[in-house]
Amino acid sequence: MKSRSDITIYDIAKSLNISASTVSRGLNDHKSIRKETKKKIIRTAREMGYQHNTFASSLRKKRTNTIGVILPRINSYFMSTVISGMEKTMNQNGYNLIISQSQESVQREIANLETMFNSRVDGLMISLAYDTKDLKHFDLFFRKGIPVIFFDRVFEHPGCTSVVIDNFRAGYDATIHLIDQGCERIMHLGGSLIRNVYLDRFNGYKKALKDRAIPFEKEFVHISMLNEQTGIEVAEKILKMKQLPDGIFASNDTSAVALMCRLKEEGISIPEQIAVVGFNNNPIAKIIDPNLTTVDYPGQKMGEIAVATLIDKLNRSDENKTRTIVIDHELIIRQSSLRDQ
Repeated sequence: MKSRSDITIYDIAKSLNISASTVSRGLNDHKSIRKETKKKIIRTAREMGYQHNTFASSLRKKRTNTIGVILPRINSYFMSTVISGMEKTMNQNGYNLIISQSQESVQREIANLETMFNSRVDGLMISLAYDTKDLKHFDLFFRKGIPVIFFDRVFEHPGCTSVVIDNFRAGYDATIHLIDQGCERIMHLGGSLIRNVYLDRFNGYKKALKDRAIPFEKEFVHISMLNEQTGIEVAEKILKMKQLPDGIFASNDTSAVALMCRLKEEGISIPEQIAVVGFNNNPIAKIIDPNLTTVDYPGQKMGEIAVATLIDKLNRSDENKTRTIVIDHELIIRQSSLRDQ
């Protein structure tokens, strides 16, 4: 007995007493085939367990209608909103999405790139890992002319478009807000300065201090992976200081919330003693008491724009221009940073 995986268009044609070419056109929704005939073909194909050979079809069309995305981490609220935006736009345009994560490792990123290339994706979107220092491993894509879109964590390259927010301005706005609340000893929790997002936020923080004539102090800068453990470690560091900082700007909400919880355990009053600003507008920011002031990072919009830009490049293969698309951010002011002046 023939297995379902062995069913071909010739079996369907024999069952319906029509030609194999008619079956093929019917399955591909060809205009020359009548609606009733298409319905019979599709119904029979389903009943017989026919499986369309997508790979063979893609070889003929030179398109797989599949786009790859590589993320640093999937278990991130921000990245989950990016994926949501990507899938929404993909579905609207008839594309499929392959998702992988580098887990903040350039070696894993290289392996993911090779997998995406061998899967014959039409294009790639990527937010770079913590330790990616160059784009040599992207040569597979560049030589083949496969379009690459960078988002969030980006790297400049001729012919590639980047989708970002103005992280410098966001870092500046967050720090100026703390200064306006009367803070003068402001600590910064940041991520790897290899990555544009964290470097730009750090530089925005420094510029705000300079513009308001507040000295920059290296001991007030903590660079790490920006996770829950980071927040706890920084809180412990603060508790040992002779003179506490009076403000903290953290480059993500996870570390900011963990830090707040630990400081509160030791009786530190927020924002009266230490005002805190985070980044990303994670839902946890509205649960912590006091609610966390944070920078809204529009992940869904970023995902939608990244996909739309990539599809536009796929449909206009002669376009090879470098662009940077900057999405608006917003400082969401809540109780963790508001002081009575």
